[in-house]
Amino acid sequence: MARSWKVGIDIGGTFTDVIAVNAEDGAVRTAKVQSRSSDPVASIASAYRAVGIDWVDVSDLMHGTTMATNAIVEDRLAPVALIATEGFRDTLEIGRQNRRELYRLEVTPKLPPLVPATHRLEVTERIDAEGRVLTPLNDTEIERVTKATEDLGVPAVAVALQQCFANTEHEARLGRRLQTAVPYVALSHRISPEPREFERTNTTVLNAALMPLTAGYLDKLEQTADGSTNLHLFHSAGGMSSIEAVKDRPLALALSGPAAGVAAAGRIAEELGLTQAIGFDMGGTTTDTCVVIDGKVQIDGNQRLAERPVRQLMVAVESIGAGGGSIARIQGQAIRVGPDSAGADPGPACYGFGGERPTVADANLVLGYLNSERLLGDSIRLDPQLALAATRKIADAFNVSDQEMALGIYRIANANMARALRRVAVERGIDARACTLIAFGGAGPMHAVALAREFGIAHVVVPKFSSVFSALGCLMAELSYAEQHAIQMSSTALEA
Repeated sequence: MARSWKVGIDIGGTFTDVIAVNAEDGAVRTAKVQSRSSDPVASIASAYRAVGIDWVDVSDLMHGTTMATNAIVEDRLAPVALIATEGFRDTLEIGRQNRRELYRLEVTPKLPPLVPATHRLEVTERIDAEGRVLTPLNDTEIERVTKATEDLGVPAVAVALQQCFANTEHEARLGRRLQTAVPYVALSHRISPEPREFERTNTTVLNAALMPLTAGYLDKLEQTADGSTNLHLFHSAGGMSSIEAVKDRPLALALSGPAAGVAAAGRIAEELGLTQAIGFDMGGTTTDTCVVIDGKVQIDGNQRLAERPVRQLMVAVESIGAGGGSIARIQGQAIRVGPDSAGADPGPACYGFGGERPTVADANLVLGYLNSERLLGDSIRLDPQLALAATRKIADAFNVSDQEMALGIYRIANANMARALRRVAVERGIDARACTLIAFGGAGPMHAVALAREFGIAHVVVPKFSSVFSALGCLMAELSYAEQHAIQMSSTALEA
């Protein structure tokens, strides 16, 4: 049987989207199925079944995933040890003194460090800014710190030594020894070979924390494909890469799913001749916003994920924990929505899979924005009574009707997303009112008009295949590889 199908799949935290194109007759099939967070490969198999194909029919699989994004946003990272140059182990906790809201008196508390003090180790060595060795790293010190790392019992370790981007010798030697003792090792000179040790260290730790989560999945995916299907993963800079290229750098998948949707939004903006547009992708777990100028997606090397700095080339997307599955709960005298999500299992209460806490999807169903008579994701029959029961739990606490509480949840979710839209527009120096809002994702079009009205945006575009738009972006992508390095040179040597 000829392998004639090219398939784009985006595995989200709640749903898996698939679009398949037959290279022989141009037939197009789309579907949306529930994600299986414990077994993403099973999500792919389920997506194949939904469009009536199997692995033996697929010549190319272009695959995006929000696995890394959701793990970072929801703080579901693997425990990690950090090894730093002696005297610098607390760099990760000290961070920067920057304030995102300069004039806000109620300063948001600083996030706890990704690695607790008990798991931050020091090694005696030093390299200067020119790459000269000031304090050699001897074998005794390597053995000592390796033993200390083993004793912590963590699955991954991040190594971020001073000035390692100027001279990789110490990190490389230490990394080789650690690889014999710890399953996963991330070295900062490979992950982020640039100055600014806080950002470099934070980026390396995030990469290490993702390695145990993604490695097993990638190995299983390769085994299932059995070498007969060409496998490509969508990376954060807006293109496709091989599995081997991202195995040691899973942080490259941090915006995999969102980047695919952004790439497709850029293509739509270019085809419609939109000079300024904002992509608005609301899924089940996260909402991602981005700016598209003259059909070009913006790329940035300094970004933040879940308020943590990341130094690697990525599409300039603002991701927040607000989606259809975001859970509403009482916090003090107010309602908070997200960032935690009901995900696909058990999912929102209205799915009928055992979820009991109210979510944005439940609020949308109570308000009538979701049609309970139609199947969701080709398999889920929404239950309005379960949505009402979940919403009532917090409605009674505030002595309001179920509909009033549902509207409150809806508006709070919109307020969270409005902040993301405002931030991405202001940081790019554009007036959101002059933009066209391109809404996609499973829940994006339901909230797009309310957000556009709040910003004074006059035009909203909901493209065809909007609910599987990120999968479409995967299918449209080209192979690319992006990396950034620091170059040391005198400013007098620079030429215009």
